[in-house]
Amino acid sequence: MIRNIRFFSIIFFLYGMSSLAAQETEPLVYRINIRENIGSNTWVYLRHGLHEASKKQADVVLIDMNTYGGSVLEADSMRTAILNYPKPVYVFIDNNAASAGALISIACDSIYMRESASIGAATVVNGTDGAAAPDKYQAYMRGIMRGTAESHGQKTEVQDGDTIVKWRRDPKIAEAMVDERIVVPGFVDSAQVLVLTAHQAVDLGFCDGIVENVNELITKELDFKTYRLETYNPTIYDNIKGFLTNGVFQAFLIMFIIGGIYMELQSPGIGFPTAVAITAALLYFTPLYLTGYAQSWEVLLFVLGLILIVFEIFVIPGFGFTGIAGIVCLVAGLLLALINNIRFCFDGIPSGEIFRALMIVFAGLGSGTVVIVYLSSRIGKPGVFRKVALAADQEGFVSVPMEPSTLVGKTGLAATVLRPSGRVLIDGDYYDAVSLQGFIEEGEEVVVKRYENFQLAVVATKKNVKR
Repeated sequence: MIRNIRFFSIIFFLYGMSSLAAQETEPLVYRINIRENIGSNTWVYLRHGLHEASKKQADVVLIDMNTYGGSVLEADSMRTAILNYPKPVYVFIDNNAASAGALISIACDSIYMRESASIGAATVVNGTDGAAAPDKYQAYMRGIMRGTAESHGQKTEVQDGDTIVKWRRDPKIAEAMVDERIVVPGFVDSAQVLVLTAHQAVDLGFCDGIVENVNELITKELDFKTYRLETYNPTIYDNIKGFLTNGVFQAFLIMFIIGGIYMELQSPGIGFPTAVAITAALLYFTPLYLTGYAQSWEVLLFVLGLILIVFEIFVIPGFGFTGIAGIVCLVAGLLLALINNIRFCFDGIPSGEIFRALMIVFAGLGSGTVVIVYLSSRIGKPGVFRKVALAADQEGFVSVPMEPSTLVGKTGLAATVLRPSGRVLIDGDYYDAVSLQGFIEEGEEVVVKRYENFQLAVVATKKNVKR
């Protein structure tokens, strides 16, 4: 009995080991699904999927695609990641690879399409009305498409005894998907952008085969008799990170950071504007830091910029080197956090990624400036922002109509926090005032230095009198 148990144990052990060895020898195909509009979410999916494929030592990465297009900026980052990936990357177009999807597909080592699928129509359009963007954007897209096609190199063919060198993927065909002025005889005239069916793509060398499903692609085209297929499944965390790293959302966060800082400097105390600015900064930098884009020194550069700006406003009269250095550090911190660099090493960073970062940061700064101008015009007036600034009259106190210049040299108390503007109490009367050096807390003794712009300019004395 014991011998039989040992015998069967050995048999099961050997069977398990042989099955494990067989699995290890089977090629691993790692699939990444791209089945929505190209944007920050799909960029996160691809980046994480390629990382997982590398960890699992996949033999082949297979992109299962069905998309009508999307953002050119994210598509450029995705095609760069595919071109730089060390293992073969194949794409199966399950119906559509339009616009940005066409760019990503052309970046792959091999393209396979379902018989009913199509690829092309990569003209850049406005997101609002769908109209074609100006020619400079089309020229940029033509260059990307052409460069992507050329990256696959050339091949040599013998026709009628002559050796002919041809592009593996004709760059002119790729450009015709963007520009309707490029004619491809027999496929498209000068009035339409190029859209290829599966059979047309095969004829023009932009499709390596027509298959109906992933299994057929792997067994017939890749000639894998047995294989392991694993699929990257996005998590809720991936979707949240994709939303937070969306270019439009990041531009809004920059707008809230700038607007919150400005509003806080214009109002006494620390309140809602500070909370908005801090929350926006955390939402901006945290996902970038966790994905490795934002380095610690880039976050510190942003914080240093804030410190220098505050120091310039409240400590140093006027505006000079410190303020300019603060603005440069703040903008540089926001910008560099969007670029995947380490210790100022920018080698190999695609131009599209730098262009995307510039667009996001300056869109956010521009929007923030517009918001600041608008809010400045509304502060103190009837409405939501009525209480942000101090009104001319406060309940129980009325300014005495006397010549304020006679108060220069007199001392008084800060009736409110001066950050940098507020109210002071001198000889029993209240006056509008502005601090010349830093913040002045309520109750501190102040001395009037000068009168200008209908305000008293004051500084805190060494005494600290609290009411």
